[in-house]
Amino acid sequence: MRQAKIQGKENTIMKIFSEDYVFSIPNYQRPYSWTHEEALALLQDLLDAIGEEKDNPDNINPYFLGSIVLIKSENNPEAKIIDGQQRLVTLTILFSAIRYLVNGEKAKEISDLIYEKGSSIKGTTDRYRLTVREKDNDFFRRYIQDGTHIEEIYNLRNLTDSCENMRQNMIKLIDKLKELTEEQRCLLAYYITTSCFLVVVSTPDIYSAYRIFSVLNDRGQELSLTDILKADIVGAISEKDKNKENEYTAKWEDIEDQLGRDGFSELFAHIRMIYAKRKLRKTLLEELRAFVEPAKNPKSFIDNDLIPYGEEFDRVKNLNIEGTDYDNQINEYLGYLNRIDNFDWIPPLIYFLTKSNRSGYEILRFMEKLERLSSVLMIIRADINYRVDRYGRLIDVIEKNTDLYNANSPLELSSLEQREAINQLNGSLFNVVKIRLPVLLRLDEALSSGGAQYNYNIISVEHVLPQNPPENSQWLQWWTDEEERENWVHCLGNLVLLSRRKNSQARNYDFKTKKDKYFKKKGVSPFALTTEVLNEDKWTPDTVKKRQKRLVETLKNVWNLHYPMIRTK
Repeated sequence: MRQAKIQGKENTIMKIFSEDYVFSIPNYQRPYSWTHEEALALLQDLLDAIGEEKDNPDNINPYFLGSIVLIKSENNPEAKIIDGQQRLVTLTILFSAIRYLVNGEKAKEISDLIYEKGSSIKGTTDRYRLTVREKDNDFFRRYIQDGTHIEEIYNLRNLTDSCENMRQNMIKLIDKLKELTEEQRCLLAYYITTSCFLVVVSTPDIYSAYRIFSVLNDRGQELSLTDILKADIVGAISEKDKNKENEYTAKWEDIEDQLGRDGFSELFAHIRMIYAKRKLRKTLLEELRAFVEPAKNPKSFIDNDLIPYGEEFDRVKNLNIEGTDYDNQINEYLGYLNRIDNFDWIPPLIYFLTKSNRSGYEILRFMEKLERLSSVLMIIRADINYRVDRYGRLIDVIEKNTDLYNANSPLELSSLEQREAINQLNGSLFNVVKIRLPVLLRLDEALSSGGAQYNYNIISVEHVLPQNPPENSQWLQWWTDEEERENWVHCLGNLVLLSRRKNSQARNYDFKTKKDKYFKKKGVSPFALTTEVLNEDKWTPDTVKKRQKRLVETLKNVWNLHYPMIRTK
């Protein structure tokens, strides 16, 4: 049986977005999922790579964007994307945003990257470089690739999640690019097309393509990193002190077993951050060797870094800090932190815990402040560059043993951050998917005075006032103003928690039936937030507004937020 031919080649982005490729995303692929956080992080990385080099852009170091996997035959530009959708769609959005802000011939040149003009000489017709899933393609062509409907994008509503991600990314990228000069935007476009690279791996066989995809994305690849490090570090011990090789091999394997494969690999990323105090710019292996230099003094690294950081990391992930008078409160805060939608807070925490013998009170005080900071950064959707910079500065303060709690400490919130958090809490919280459940659970715990237990396989967020109340229902008698209803339906004051999946049919019950049949479980609700609603006789705008104010005040007290909101409703 003839084997499918596999090809791999490094190409510039100019080559990728050329007549050599006509990309399409099969309908069975998952939707476009990058949010503006990932899109802005990509743009910032590109701007950081360019730096201050303006006079001779050809001197700027090249930038590697990873690999993509395609189903593609030789000498045929048609290419189905198996892996790489997020980057190629985001690059197209970025090109469209740059085109929108540059003038004349430059805009035309960028358009050539987005679609190919037909040629009677070549016998080709007009065609877009990239076609997304059928469900999203009309939106993508009209508002991203076409270029003549950008202004309309700001007012679009009720989109699919993937189209909303495209819309938000376009808006956020335009806003960021407006901070640049015309010259800087053109330099950015030049740099992306000529100095940014993708490795294109292609095969004409769908089965081969998915096999390649599986190999490139195998979680076991992280284990190969630790295997390389083990060879570097334990191998260095063997060279210097053969008698200690078995002892330190056992120490290494003990902490690896304790954390598990994924946790052990994650630990090295946290150790790198503690040393580098900045975002990863090269491979993890390169930066571990550059900043940590574990093979330089391998026994010291294992005894003084790997084991103590690994043990604290294990306690943090398992909510198991012991030996102080404040264990219960400390572990409660670990529970709150583990709900944060990123793990950037872990390096400063495990560094703080291993820095010296700290009292339980000192640990609790730090945990309260770190949970406040991490929660607010999550709520205001601070991007990864912002977060990593903040936590890097925090590690630096811990290292220098300076005052962690003065007004200018990176552990403290600025007035702007506090205002943004309060405004977010007063907005359409339900629509901010990544924060709604953590915020509501934190609020429920506060209302329960710390006595809540959440041992449920499923916890969902539900509206009290339905999103689409039936005609002639009691809901519309209470909520006669449609605009007012739309303004408040997704707000905190109209949300409850359920210990089961949502029921689409039950969502539109009248208020009394919804309470009796939907919000209760075995006669009661396990959530304080939901129990409050069960005690209400009606659900009017006045009820929701009063509840909104009280719940936001509760969260302001939880996180000690002082600054007034700027309410737009």
